[in-house]
Amino acid sequence: MHDCDLLIRGGLVFDGSGAGAVRADIAVEAGQIVEVGACASRVGRQEVDATGLAVAPGFIDVHTHDDWAVLATPDMACKITQGVTTVVAGNCGISAAPFEPSADLPAPFTLLPGATHKCASVGDYARRLAGASPSLNVALLVGHSTLRANVMGGDLNRAATGDEIARMARMLDGALAEGAVGLSSGLAYPSAIAAPMDEVVPLARILKDHPRSLYATHMRDEGDGVLASVRETIETGAQSGAAVVISHHKCSGKANFGRSAETLPVIDAARAHQAVGLDVYPYTASSTALLVPMVRQALSVKVLSSVPYPEMGGRMLEDIAAQWGVDREDAARELSPAAAIYFAMDEGDLRRIMAYPHSMIGSDGTPGVDSPHPRLWGTFPRVLGHYVRAEKLLTLAQAVRKMTGLSADTFGFTDRGYLREGLAADIVLFDPETVIDRATYDAPERPSDGIVHVVVNGMLVLSEGQMTGDRGGRMLRH
Repeated sequence: MHDCDLLIRGGLVFDGSGAGAVRADIAVEAGQIVEVGACASRVGRQEVDATGLAVAPGFIDVHTHDDWAVLATPDMACKITQGVTTVVAGNCGISAAPFEPSADLPAPFTLLPGATHKCASVGDYARRLAGASPSLNVALLVGHSTLRANVMGGDLNRAATGDEIARMARMLDGALAEGAVGLSSGLAYPSAIAAPMDEVVPLARILKDHPRSLYATHMRDEGDGVLASVRETIETGAQSGAAVVISHHKCSGKANFGRSAETLPVIDAARAHQAVGLDVYPYTASSTALLVPMVRQALSVKVLSSVPYPEMGGRMLEDIAAQWGVDREDAARELSPAAAIYFAMDEGDLRRIMAYPHSMIGSDGTPGVDSPHPRLWGTFPRVLGHYVRAEKLLTLAQAVRKMTGLSADTFGFTDRGYLREGLAADIVLFDPETVIDRATYDAPERPSDGIVHVVVNGMLVLSEGQMTGDRGGRMLRH
């Protein structure tokens, strides 16, 4: 006779706190962890032998654009096969809700599949998500650019008026009340670059009325102006009282290689008196819409897709420009709207940011495009296999914390992120000796190796590396 739904026996348990591993069993009942320890007398309806495997809280991908993907492809194999059990969507100022577009919109709206679909409220989105029954959990940020589009239509190349800011604030307040977990911005993009800090601060102040909500930002400049942008982000938090997260922190462009040695001390100093976090992905190339300012900073650029020239997808921008007899910037203008990968970062900065004790891991992948950045499929195993096992930049316990407990603490997910009794049973089992990413820039949709089992809210959604067809995800609210 069984006394729990799932019993995981004999694994090396990393609890998400950063502490070293212990050998233990984990018993799960009704979607919750009911015991961590020696469970020899228990019998599970399902049992998993975790001998030789690391057992960790399910990974939390804190920076995604999965808003629409979880509705269109709810199995989310690109994340489950990495051990991800929760995604934070709605980043970089673009969210699926509340969204009622009434005009043609600039990048990055042009980049995201589904970004023309109306979803009037966060409540509406939650109902659609429940109907889709996704394999993983979803937390939604409200995009600043989305609010701008709702209120300002296609007239985004200016600052919002006081009345427009007030309307956005009311819309944000309602969205947070319906379950959104914070506000995001994409101040580097055409959809919001005209918005001054004085437009963002009143919106971020709304977050104080919704405990544990935060402000995550794709800063105004990740290149020459990176230090000024870090300071703007910190000041936005100071003036509004909101906790802030710097999205995918990087220093783009060869002239800025090494400047994380300047930015991280500024962040560290600010953390002494306010809540400041950051996330990072384990690659030295970024990916987003094809934009001239980003082309200027990149060492090289790979065009992923182009609306007017679809045949150019997969080619290097330099080669296209040479073929057309123009420079890279003119070629980028001609190809737009388009998506690209930018090789523009330094490995030393990446390592410094990843090793910073307070950095989280986020993928920033774009699902639903023909040729995504490999981070969509490979981020978390890459950290574990390349930067932990091969490079020894982090210990396994440190890396797990950056993917679990630290992320849960930052985003206010009080019911998961750790392997503790009474918390949600989001669990990943992986082989620390073999886990590795297989996705590359040329073959970006290869599943990773070494992720063996994944449990979401007590449901085994990946078993022996294969999707089970069961889907246990739900929307996360504070």
